[in-house]
Formats: sequence, C-alpha cells, structure tokens
Amino acid sequence: MHLDPLAILTAFGLIFLAELPDKTMFASLAMGTRMRPLYVWFGTSSAFVVHVAIAVGAGGLIGLLPDWTVKLVSALLFAFGAFMLLRNGADDGDEDTEVKTVTGFWPVYSTAFMAVFISEWGDLTQITTANLAASNGAWSTAIGSAVALMSVSALALLAGRFIAKRVPLKTVQRIGGICMLGLAIWSAVEIFTG
Repeated sequence: MHLDPLAILTAFGLIFLAELPDKTMFASLAMGTRMRPLYVWFGTSSAFVVHVAIAVGAGGLIGLLPDWTVKLVSALLFAFGAFMLLRNGADDGDEDTEVKTVTGFWPVYSTAFMAVFISEWGDLTQITTANLAASNGAWSTAIGSAVALMSVSALALLAGRFIAKRVPLKTVQRIGGICMLGLAIWSAVEIFTG
C-alpha cells in the first residue's frame, strides 16, 4: 500500500469544496438540529465511507483501461464536475428536507446513514472520487475523500448556521468548479503530451 500525500491533499481539497454546497451538508445541518450531532456524524460518516469504497472500486476498474482512455475519461469527468459546480444550481436550494425527531443511537445513526447513503448515489463527489482513484491511486484517494466528506459533515453539524449565514456558498461552488475545469484541461493536455 503506497500513500501519496499530494494525492491525499488533492482528493481532500476537491471533495471538500464539491461537498460544501451540496444538499448533504444541509441535510446534516437539519438532522443535527433535531438529533444528537455526534450520532448523526457517525451515521453520515459511515455512509460516506461506503460510498468512497464503491467509488474507489469503480475507479480501479477505470484504471485497467489504456492510459490515453483513462486520461480522456478523467478529462470528461472533471469537465462534467466543473459544469455541475459552475451551473446556476438553483434547484439545490429549493428542496425542503423534513426530519422527524429521533432519539437513541441506533435510530439516529440509521436515519443519518440512510439519508446520506441514498442521496449520494451518482453524486458529483462519488464521480470525482472514482475519477481520482483511477489516476491517483486507490488508498490515497480513499483517505482524502473520506476525510473530506466526514469533515464537511462535522463542519455542518458544528458550525452549519455560521456557514449558511456568513460564507457565500456560490463562491465556494465557483472555486471548486474552476479547480475541476483546470483539472479537465490538464487531463486533456496529458492525452496529447503524454
């Protein structure tokens, strides 16, 4: 098992920025206001770890393709991610998530787990994780992605109200989109120069 610190930081940074304006952050915030935040965090973190494992596995399969094909797929996936982050995103703010009051570890844990597990299928962060795993290594990507997702959940639970009132999420979204666009261009250039 080889760990690349740069790949870990890259995965962390991209996934963290992509997940900040995501509906899952707001779901964590909403659940945290009605349930014990630590129990919610355990549930969301467990769901994120499962999704990262699935995404890294998919990325490993992508890594079996010829090098130029992997770079092309990477460029396309990063371009798709940039498009998703840079588009208007008006739909994301319209969803009202209503959470019933739940008490006890297992009910809170399972509610938080299922909310994230279901909502993250095919999500931008899962696609980005698969893409990074194909080019940057499975373990490094898994660690960076999982820590980023768990950090966003913890941030939402601990300081969600502050973020929602003070930090313009569209700015975070645009920064993440520009980073992904840069990676799409870089991957496309590597096809012709590598």
